[in-house]
Amino acid sequence: MSESVIQQVREHLDVLYRKESGRIRATLIRLLGDFDLAEDAVHDAFAAALEKWPRDGMPENPRAWLISTGRFKAIDTLRRRARFDASQEKIAEEIEARQGHEEGGKDESIEDDRLKLVFTCCHPALAPEGRVALTLREVCGLTTEEIARAFLTTAPTLAQRIVRAKTKIREARIPYQVPSAEELPERLAAVLQVVYLVFNEGYLASSGASLIRADLSGEAIRLGRLLVASLPEPEVLGLLALMLLQESRRTARTSAAGELILLEHQDRSLWNREQITEGIALVEKALISRRFGSYTLQAAIAAVHAEASTAASTDWPQIVALYTALAQAAPSPVVELNRAIAVAMSEGPEAGLALVDALLTRGELNAYHLAHSARADLCRRLGRKSEARSSYERALELTQLEPERRFLKKRLQELE
Repeated sequence: MSESVIQQVREHLDVLYRKESGRIRATLIRLLGDFDLAEDAVHDAFAAALEKWPRDGMPENPRAWLISTGRFKAIDTLRRRARFDASQEKIAEEIEARQGHEEGGKDESIEDDRLKLVFTCCHPALAPEGRVALTLREVCGLTTEEIARAFLTTAPTLAQRIVRAKTKIREARIPYQVPSAEELPERLAAVLQVVYLVFNEGYLASSGASLIRADLSGEAIRLGRLLVASLPEPEVLGLLALMLLQESRRTARTSAAGELILLEHQDRSLWNREQITEGIALVEKALISRRFGSYTLQAAIAAVHAEASTAASTDWPQIVALYTALAQAAPSPVVELNRAIAVAMSEGPEAGLALVDALLTRGELNAYHLAHSARADLCRRLGRKSEARSSYERALELTQLEPERRFLKKRLQELE
């Protein structure tokens, strides 16, 4: 066989791996009942394809071929292990006898496998940090090193979280399935929380040199689309809408040098109108149901910003009303802080500052840098430079994100 044929097959397999390995892995986890065995089976299947396809030609359904090959490779692995552990032969026999869509020929079953995998990785019995790590590893296909870098931890620590999560799934016999209608509300909430945590870390990193991790926010949106396609519940629509509307501003949020640009100063011509149009349509669909919750309300707030052609034309009274509803649906000090900022924009900085001061007096946001940054900005607008300086300095002490630190230092210099 010629080198050109081998190269052509290798390039095709590279594309297949990027696009399909997650779905193939999900189906193999269902068929094999073991995360690590499925991971090895995926790699073995692609290696076999690189060996056989240049000689035998491309199969009619490459994905089905890879799933079938991976399954048989895993059975061979178990039988080799059976020489040392007799139970492995029994497992191999069970896998061979398993009925269902073993060949993975139907896209519907494969997409269903991905959804089952999402719910398995986000099971409430797992520790929250384990859910995030396992979802990014097994559903999104990120490497342990990539996830560790995103969450500023070491690869061994991250690997331990994943191992503990997999062990819990195995020992607790957590079912590999989409929950029943009765279980769905509780289980879906955990899934949505994990997806939004992943998105938030990509949209605004908790620390480090870069403000944005586009790979993480992109993976979260991909998961959101998967959930909407299979479970078009109002809050699922709301979450996808929220992520799309926030992501639409990504290009405008930083300068070419990586400096932070606040919403009011962003070049709105850079906003992604396609994502905005899709996000607004999803918000409207979720709101019509009247069964929406906090994600839909947050998306509605983002939609008001997206619909404003300029910062000055933003409908701040509507945003205040939406934050009031959000504070009732999902009360939290951060929601109250955001409402206070909206009040400042609607009624003036003095009204907003009174609300921020009340929050800080309660003590719940004393370690939250954005609360001190918001207070500093309101004091600056009121001409209270000494208080503004003190609050900017406190915010600077608390933040670990370099673009934010540079922004706060610039604000302090401007006060001089």
